[in-house]
Amino acid sequence: MDKDYYTVERISELLHIHPKTIQRYIREGKLRAAKVGKSWRVSGHDLSVFLKGSDIGGNDSKTERNITASAVIDISTNGAEDVMRIMNVLTAAIVSKPPEYSKSTIQSQYIESENMIRVTLWGDIRFMSSIAEMIRAILE
Repeated sequence: MDKDYYTVERISELLHIHPKTIQRYIREGKLRAAKVGKSWRVSGHDLSVFLKGSDIGGNDSKTERNITASAVIDISTNGAEDVMRIMNVLTAAIVSKPPEYSKSTIQSQYIESENMIRVTLWGDIRFMSSIAEMIRAILE
């Protein structure tokens, strides 16, 4: 499969996936392809890489689910020093997050009129849980 080139139609036949789905994978950058004339060509190597990184290749032994969540947490603060300490911890948490938390995000905003920090979290549920626990720990 490494030295061959495949059309969208051939990949569709091999994987039993609609050609439009293959084209969407190409458009989204999930499947690397080159445009030849009016059609796409995918190298055997790129197809192999795609199949290894997806569950399409028949890897049924892995049944792990991805669960995402979002939350808004309002934290009362006791002045500028408290705000800086909390915001620094949150920044460190997002910078050092493990790769399995993938695209998880933290956004924080200091609302001076209410003397509070509003934290918006989105991502892997394990990430959410660890951040909520971290916030609880730094406030005790």
